[in-house]
Amino acid sequence: MGKSTFPGGIHTYDGKDLTMDKPTTVLLPKGDLVFPMVQHLGAPAKPIVAKGDKVLVGQRIAEAGGFISAHVIASVSGTVKEIEKRLTVSGNMVESIVIENDNEYRTVDDFGKERDINKLTKEEIRSYVKEAGIVGLGGAGFPTHVKLTPKDDSKIDYVIVNGAECEPYLTSDYRMMLEEPEKIIGGLKIILRLFENAKGVIAIEDNKPEAIKKLRELTATENNIEVASVKTKYPQGGERQLVYAITGRKLNSKKLPADVGCVVDNVDTVIAIYNAVAKSTPLIRRIVTVSGDAVTNPQNFSVAIGIDYWEILEAAGGFTDRPEKMISGGPMMGIALYNCNVPVMKTSSALLGLKKDTAAVEESPCIRCGKCAEKCPLQLMPFQLAALANRNDDDGFVKSDGMECCGCGCCSYICPAKRSLSQSIMQTRNSIIGKRKKA
Repeated sequence: MGKSTFPGGIHTYDGKDLTMDKPTTVLLPKGDLVFPMVQHLGAPAKPIVAKGDKVLVGQRIAEAGGFISAHVIASVSGTVKEIEKRLTVSGNMVESIVIENDNEYRTVDDFGKERDINKLTKEEIRSYVKEAGIVGLGGAGFPTHVKLTPKDDSKIDYVIVNGAECEPYLTSDYRMMLEEPEKIIGGLKIILRLFENAKGVIAIEDNKPEAIKKLRELTATENNIEVASVKTKYPQGGERQLVYAITGRKLNSKKLPADVGCVVDNVDTVIAIYNAVAKSTPLIRRIVTVSGDAVTNPQNFSVAIGIDYWEILEAAGGFTDRPEKMISGGPMMGIALYNCNVPVMKTSSALLGLKKDTAAVEESPCIRCGKCAEKCPLQLMPFQLAALANRNDDDGFVKSDGMECCGCGCCSYICPAKRSLSQSIMQTRNSIIGKRKKA
């Protein structure tokens, strides 16, 4: 085993007490649902329905546009109203399928059919995961069937379920560990069938003792599954940090977890794998944390993918005050919103509303304290990288390992001058990646 933690990192105000003790609420959509063709890393999906078509719950409405891509599945029954560009949380206008909900929730014929997972081949498991349109639900949305198809299955010796959930305010994974632990274990067992040499590890931060206790009780008789308690520290849930904490193996920007013998999926993704393979239920719903000090009744909702953010916010009672900032995702790595009229996508983990005193303040000049370098989990020099970025010195930025930045935001959080270090570094990093693609 590894070190149970990683170098650097920070302890943040977590805000999890707002929602962690409230059961998840199932919310049915009222209005139209919008399904963008880009809800994952890789090639956009391609619509296979037309305006006016009738669709069913569980029906594929868009096909993966390549190997690294993902299908899109209807979460309601109804009629295709439009296929047009719509605004998404990224701020981009993206080709989307708009479905008018008939509120009947009629399903495809084999929806919910149970399967004996012990009789399935590796190829069948991977096929069911792909057909379900599953992507990573805790990160950037990497297609899960690709992650489960490494070059050599025999070299995978760790399957890690990421239950760290280190972003402030987010508690959806925690609620699922309390409410659906059997599905987490079932999903892990399905993944382990793909990798005969692997051990399963469910990694949970030590500030979640109830989840640790429950999952340890349920896995007490399992020979190849362990529940590991890892240190509570941000960004413990980052893929590189978690792999190091569990195995002691190091990743960089050029390596995937599979390159060091690991497969990592978060709690919600593992549940989605179980539902797809064991219950013939594709990825049509996800858990979204609605929280923050500007939200009237913070809680977790199980929602249909494609539902409008405003509908979820209304179910949480709306805002108590005009928020200074609205965020899709966590406050450290999420995306600031200027409009809540955008759809929940596969990767939408949270909607946060924050008051002025919890939002960012004005920047001041760097005082050369070195705290950003001390807390960087990748042991970079953020103050130096930000200076190179601001000078547009791409060569110096690359030579100083700027491409290794994971964008966790620790440097910006800890900076006493409140400088947007992470933003400057990531903008330059992404710009360099874009230039390389065009070259």
